[in-house]
This record gives sequence, structure tokens and C-alpha cells, in this order.
Amino acid sequence: MTKTVFVLNGPNLNMLGKREPGIYGGKTLKDVEEDCLTAGRELGLQVEFRQSNHEGELVGWLHEAGERAVGVAINAGAYTHTSIALHDAIRAISVPVIEVHISNVHAREEFRHHSMIARACKGVICGFGPTSYILALHALKSITD
Repeated sequence: MTKTVFVLNGPNLNMLGKREPGIYGGKTLKDVEEDCLTAGRELGLQVEFRQSNHEGELVGWLHEAGERAVGVAINAGAYTHTSIALHDAIRAISVPVIEVHISNVHAREEFRHHSMIARACKGVICGFGPTSYILALHALKSITD
């Protein structure tokens, strides 16, 4: 049976490929989705890939993942640094969650150095560009086998 994993994306990630390509690269979110779907198939994972600019929608998807998925990779965007609601939603579900970032947040502005969700996550992957997502899928495969 194929395991389902959710790949969730927060605010402004729909602007990938346009927004600060010097930091985030030239791939669009659709490109990242295609890469994740391909990697998921290779790993035997069913990937559900979603993006929202709304915190509450991300919370709802985390709750859904707790019922339907074996794990979650989440790039919460700016909500990473501000959202107690996402932290609490991650803590409320029993599946592992991997925090993902395209850029190395620790090499950027000071306010990006603190994650509100990291303590609730199984692990954090950052700084490898869009490959960060693929690394998270490999990690989820490894810890859910």
C-alpha cells in the first residue's frame, strides 16, 4: 500500500520563480511540485502538494494529515517565525513533520533565525534550494518505514 505524505507550503511560496530569485532560485512552485511527485513515486509515496497564503488553511491541512497521511513536509514560509497556531497544530497530530526551507534561514536576517514550529517538528532541512523538499521526502520515507 502506498503511503501518503503531505507537502504543505505557506505564504508567498506561490511566487517562487518571480520572488527574489537570487535567494529562492528560478524554479516555480509548480516545478517543485513536479519534482516532489516524481521523487514520491520513486520512494513509493503518494504526495499531496498544497499551498496557501492563509494560516488557518495550513492548520486545517495539518489536522487532515494527522488523519490521512504518514507524515508532512512543511515550508511554512514567514509563518515559520510567527505562528504559534502552526506549532500547536503540529503538536496535535501524531505523524512526523519535517520543517523545510529553500534558503539557509540562519544565514539571513536575524528574525528568520528563530522558528516557532521547529520544536514541534521531527527535524529541519534548510539551505539546499528546492532539493530541500526532496531531502524531506527521503527523511519521511526513512522514518515511516
